[in-house]
Amino acid sequence: MSTFERYLTIWVALCIVVGIALGHVMPGVFQAIGAAEVAKVNLPVAVLIWMMVIPMLLKIDFAALGQVGRHWRGIGVTLFINWAVKPFSMAALGWFFIAWLFRPWLPADQVNSYIAGLIILAAAPCTAMVFVWSNLTKGEPHFTLSQVALNDAIMVVAFAPIVGLLLGLSAIMVPWGTLVLSVVLYIVIPVIVAQLVRSRLLAKGGQAALDRLLGRLGPVSLVALLATLVLLFGFQGEQILAQPMVIALLAVPILIQVYLNAGLAYLLNRIAGEQHCVAGPSALIGASNFFELAVAAAISLFGFNSGAALATVVGVLIEVPVMLTVVWIVNRSKGWYERGGKAAAIPVGE
Repeated sequence: MSTFERYLTIWVALCIVVGIALGHVMPGVFQAIGAAEVAKVNLPVAVLIWMMVIPMLLKIDFAALGQVGRHWRGIGVTLFINWAVKPFSMAALGWFFIAWLFRPWLPADQVNSYIAGLIILAAAPCTAMVFVWSNLTKGEPHFTLSQVALNDAIMVVAFAPIVGLLLGLSAIMVPWGTLVLSVVLYIVIPVIVAQLVRSRLLAKGGQAALDRLLGRLGPVSLVALLATLVLLFGFQGEQILAQPMVIALLAVPILIQVYLNAGLAYLLNRIAGEQHCVAGPSALIGASNFFELAVAAAISLFGFNSGAALATVVGVLIEVPVMLTVVWIVNRSKGWYERGGKAAAIPVGE
């Protein structure tokens, strides 16, 4: 993990301060940026999102889908957590904490929007940062790559229906046209572009050429993320100053969801007899989020000023420190995990 990535929480906190200050000093500039839309797509944000997402998708080798069967237990557990548990558990936590327990301390007109943001965040399983978490737990690299490739393939077709279903169950109006457009713009097209660039680079210069490009684009991706957050907090400044506890309250269901899903995935892998080097990244993939996509979808569906956009940003704010605690737990519990007997007896890949 680079120094820049390690201190992502600090950079996000600085973006909050800078964004709120700039929004107060230059409101006209932010209004002009917010108005730069075509078919409900904000053009500056679309460019920034592409700069964030495409470098991450360049790391994905869809040929790894052919290796899915090597670690079918871990793959099955992670798919179950990502698509059958995670979005629905987050919706339940959102209803309990945001719509009921914390409702008196939240702006009434944003409650449904906060829940929508939490659902969008949970429906986007992590892509790029998973490689970092897997490496920190000495995870099996082929499993991580094949799992991420499979999640990305599923996300193309499952993200919109799951988000639409859960928003509908929450009595939140679903702008289906905008939702489908967001999937095309921020998942389908970036995946196609990234794979075309990846194939061309590998054909001309091999893995070394791809690694050089990834090294140059890595900082660009994070800078684009931080620029998007400055814009978002420029619009959200007044609401945050009026309700300073909002971010802390939104963090509660996100934190519970991370530890709940990571713990469940880890335990299920142990019960299934999967190796620790697979169970670790499986737990981390099940807990983390593709927050760049979530931020983009929330802004597209509900706008810069929405509680949904703010809720997804809280996910960005706590991602690194929370996931590092999950890494620590996975590493420290390796002895307990392997004393399960069944897991230790099954060779990797069987």
